Amino acid sequence: MSKIEELASLYERHISLPWQRTVAGAQRVVMVVYDKELERAFRARKGEFEQRTRAAGHTWVEYDCTRCFAEWMAQDEYREAYFEHPGDLVMKLESEFTEYVAGSLRELLRACDDNTVVAVTGVGSLYGFMRVSDLVRAVEPDIKGRLVVFFPGTKDGNNYRLLDARDGWNYLAHSITLNGPGGAL
Repeated sequence: MSKIEELASLYERHISLPWQRTVAGAQRVVMVVYDKELERAFRARKGEFEQRTRAAGHTWVEYDCTRCFAEWMAQDEYREAYFEHPGDLVMKLESEFTEYVAGSLRELLRACDDNTVVAVTGVGSLYGFMRVSDLVRAVEPDIKGRLVVFFPGTKDGNNYRLLDARDGWNYLAHSITLNGPGGAL
């Protein structure tokens, strides 16, 4: 069995359990953590997770972050100037990009019911532009079912590190990982 299949099996065990309906948004977040080297394998096999979600009786909706920056930048009338002077983009990223991504994810979450898994993929593409922690915190109040973040990186205790490179953040979501304390069910 491949590592992605093992992870999908752990995910299935968790997602098949009865869902508490009275928990806060932060308690509805599931972090599926895998080695960054497995990103391509995950992308090729993410249908495993969808299939297992549907077999557990839940709806699956995917939100892919991969194109978020390109789509956001394409809408900006000053995009050419930013490519000439990328340093000018820093303030705009901090003030607008996070809200752009959070706003589009929030819109999707609001359209879903309390039996839906919203699967967030492609978060590695956000590296250098925004923090995944900011995205998760921004949408917590709008999670009705479950928000499952597929996270290429590491988890040590409650500390998550995207792509093993950025300073991590401490978050108390349920985690599913192949190794480490508290990771596997």
